[in-house]
Amino acid sequence: MYQNALVLILGIETSCDDTGVALYDSSAGKLVAHEVHSQAAMHQAYGGVVPELASRDHIRRLVPLTRKVVQKRTIDGIGYTAGPGLAGALLVGASFAHGLAFSLGVPAVGIHHLEGHLLSPLLSATRPDFPFLALLVSGGHTQLMRVDGVGRYQLLGDTQDDAAGEAFDKTAQLLGLGYPGGPALSKLAERGAPGRYRLPRPMIAKGLDFSFSGLKTAVLTLMKQGNPDPADVARAFVDAIVEVLVAKCTRAVETTGLTRLVVAGGVGANRQLRAALDREAGRRGFDVFYPEPELCTDNGAMIAFAAALRLEDELPAQEHRFTVKPRWDLTS
Repeated sequence: MYQNALVLILGIETSCDDTGVALYDSSAGKLVAHEVHSQAAMHQAYGGVVPELASRDHIRRLVPLTRKVVQKRTIDGIGYTAGPGLAGALLVGASFAHGLAFSLGVPAVGIHHLEGHLLSPLLSATRPDFPFLALLVSGGHTQLMRVDGVGRYQLLGDTQDDAAGEAFDKTAQLLGLGYPGGPALSKLAERGAPGRYRLPRPMIAKGLDFSFSGLKTAVLTLMKQGNPDPADVARAFVDAIVEVLVAKCTRAVETTGLTRLVVAGGVGANRQLRAALDREAGRRGFDVFYPEPELCTDNGAMIAFAAALRLEDELPAQEHRFTVKPRWDLTS
């Protein structure tokens, strides 16, 4: 029985190339401390994440980041990312969390990475009430979900191939923007002429699923035709991605009858996407909620918050699965 004992929850995120550590005060309902170390500069030379290097860097960063976040406070519980992610990187976070929890005599709970993103907008000053729709849009996932409460999730739409963030990074490489390319591509698109090129909008009129691999291929074909201005190509790409995402979200709102939409994940920080969703929400009468930009990418704050909710409700991840269609098992 944890409910009356837990106050300060430590969150540890090591699923990929960001080492995130945060402390959440469940009694005050606020984030106490939040630190993230990005490995982007280290992986840039390779054009993508090198799993072994990522795991070793997590080992180097976890102890100093935890000391900086915790200071002299007393930890009452620990949450860590249990998956999905890079196996070695996840093992580092899980081992550290369980070792620390054992030494302190406090509970440790594994959190599904996507559940952390799903619930991250609840950390904002303006937070949605349940139920709501959620667009999870990141480097590895593009999904639409119905969220009725903590641990109550229904998958409505999923990507059939590349995630939106993956398409951003791959297109950025085609344009010579390096890694990570998503933010650089969005910035370049701001200088591009709208309508100079028109790229396909995959599956825009079909259901709630997504497909972006064909869009990446269309950019490659366009780059081989003459010498197009990279800014114009970037603008055409961003416009296509944003139009598809907005159309799917709008269809989900109409289909479910829900009037609250949460946008989470790294691509959720994209300014073009936020502006387009805000316009559509104003036109159709639904509300959109976003986490702060620094909480869109991988971070320990979302893990600490999700762990606090689960521990308060006595729903440890190993006993209560993050259930969607298909079923995902946190312990796998």
